[in-house]
Amino acid sequence: MAHKTILVLLLLTLSTTTITTTTVHPLDPLTPDEITTVRSVISSSTPNASFHYVGLFEPDKPSVLAFVSPAPTPPPPHPRRAFAIIRADLASREIVVDLTNHSIISNVVYDGHGFPTITPAEDAEACELPMKYGPFVESVRERGLEMGDVVCSPMSVGWFGEGRGRRRRVSKLQFYYKGGTVNVYARPVEGVTVTVDLDRMVVVDFRDRVVVPVPKAEGTDYRSTEEEEEERRGEEIPGPGSRGISIEGHVVRWANWDFHVSFDARAGLVLSLASVADPERDESRLVLYKGHVSELFVPYMDPSEEWYYRTYLDAGEWGFGVSALPLKPGADCPARARFMDGFYARRDGMPVRVEKVFCVFQRYAGDVSWRHTEILIPGRVIREVRPEVSLVVRSVATVGNYDYIVDYEFMQSGTIKVQVGLTGILEVKASEHTHTNQISQDIHGTLIAENTIATYHDHFITYYLDLDIDGRRNSFVKAKMKTVRPGGDNNDGSSPRKSYWTIERETVKTEVEGMVSMSPAEPSELMLVNPNKKTRMGNVVGYRLIPKSAPAISLLSDDDYPQIRAGWTKNQVWVTAYDPSQRWAGGMYADQSQGDDNLVAWSRRNRSIENTDIVLWYTVGFHHIPCQEDFPVMPTLNGGFELRQTNFFERNILLKTPLPSIESDSCLSCRQSHNIITG
Repeated sequence: MAHKTILVLLLLTLSTTTITTTTVHPLDPLTPDEITTVRSVISSSTPNASFHYVGLFEPDKPSVLAFVSPAPTPPPPHPRRAFAIIRADLASREIVVDLTNHSIISNVVYDGHGFPTITPAEDAEACELPMKYGPFVESVRERGLEMGDVVCSPMSVGWFGEGRGRRRRVSKLQFYYKGGTVNVYARPVEGVTVTVDLDRMVVVDFRDRVVVPVPKAEGTDYRSTEEEEEERRGEEIPGPGSRGISIEGHVVRWANWDFHVSFDARAGLVLSLASVADPERDESRLVLYKGHVSELFVPYMDPSEEWYYRTYLDAGEWGFGVSALPLKPGADCPARARFMDGFYARRDGMPVRVEKVFCVFQRYAGDVSWRHTEILIPGRVIREVRPEVSLVVRSVATVGNYDYIVDYEFMQSGTIKVQVGLTGILEVKASEHTHTNQISQDIHGTLIAENTIATYHDHFITYYLDLDIDGRRNSFVKAKMKTVRPGGDNNDGSSPRKSYWTIERETVKTEVEGMVSMSPAEPSELMLVNPNKKTRMGNVVGYRLIPKSAPAISLLSDDDYPQIRAGWTKNQVWVTAYDPSQRWAGGMYADQSQGDDNLVAWSRRNRSIENTDIVLWYTVGFHHIPCQEDFPVMPTLNGGFELRQTNFFERNILLKTPLPSIESDSCLSCRQSHNIITG
């Protein structure tokens, strides 16, 4: 089902009667005062409103591009508006607020499937209910546990084919035991489930199905000792820090890059208007209009009653931005990094500040940007070396037990590297088993400690990438590699070679053709190009997608309900026609969604994607088979991709790009190391 109400609201950007005279960047996130204004305006008409999302209602793309273009006269001021999703009277409402006139422009009831994100305040309130619920208290007592050490974790319930009528907003609560450790996820109270109606805040179901031992606390604590902490005190992550970085408001400039950084309650870190300087043309050229994490699909592979529904859509059900936490200087980021704060609206509409939610820093890790040693010239050895210095923008979101480290790395060559790191605590299941020789059937995971099974699961992190390669009109090209025999299949003897490979380029016409499942058995290069721009040699300018980790797709059956909700995970790549209302792969309302308003549903429209404004969606996937080394805390597992220039420039732009200022002691000689002639 199309998200029609948002489309209607977007038309309002072209027909406003009141325009603010603000000069702030049109993509700047809402300020605390603006969030407070949204709360005040909405609460005046809906006093019992519960706020589930408040964010910027962005101007249309032409207006934004006009604002940043080097025009001789400044563009007209842009309107400042906010978009909010609230719950009131058991209904979800979408409201657009004029921040200048303090008025509501549009107020629409959403009547489709699914619900908005679950707020932290709802989680906290829901978790208070079982602690005073008689049957649950009795279950804890019968297990010989202390109520004061029981910890509650709310979980989304998914959708499993229930009727298409009105459903309740519910959360299933699972429980853990902290006695003797801070690693509560390592000690599940298995077999007990409490279901809470989140709108009415009442317990609606209670199950106590099995009783198994609670895993022991010994060996689960991951904290440093006081001695180890004292040794590390004052240490810093090595790196050049922040010299040479300019941040004005939310606009970051470094070396040959400039881009806009903002915070969104659902997406977290959002990068916009990333442009790279072209020394040949003496101009800055747009590469990425907008990029961010769109959705995280994390299905667990245990079909039992307490586990089957653990098939999370983390961004849509909880909010990747709401889950972001302050970064620690000298640990999460170099101590000399530049830090930025973020703001979101809590359940009552008041602003919440997340300090140091992003960090920006230069990186030099001893890598080489390019080099060559020439020894063919008699009597001389010529060596040219350029150190690799880059800029990193980082955020970290903790969604329950897992921590996700999201990096965007800007290279002076024009490349953008995107990386996501998985760490944190495994989601484990209590078991009677203490050794693998006791296991005679599928336990759906790995026995990693006594009475502790780490369940098999997946992580699929889907990125929204609105690439505008040197302009808005782009095309998607597959350069397929094929093996060829010289002289044809009969090999006419024209060459001693028996084979070689070449490429066949295909410009994809429609969205259905733009679905790609990448496989080493069928190698190809995938590119977004601007068919209207060419180099002096006649090559079409573009950027190619390069996976930096083994491609993975979902192994669930197509008729499985979690797969219906997250059907896009059967392909790593999707390309769609640009639609500003379609940013969330799982749909605007992901909680209990039914798969009828997501990336798959939009792509079935099979719109044209040739020489037009298009969006690339890429999913970084992990099939996680846990091992003992992942316990009690998991070392970071990295994956990602690269957006690399392909005939975008006339030649290697590093030849004319000055080396950034480097302040790290580890790179004192970098300036001299890139131009050495001996002999």
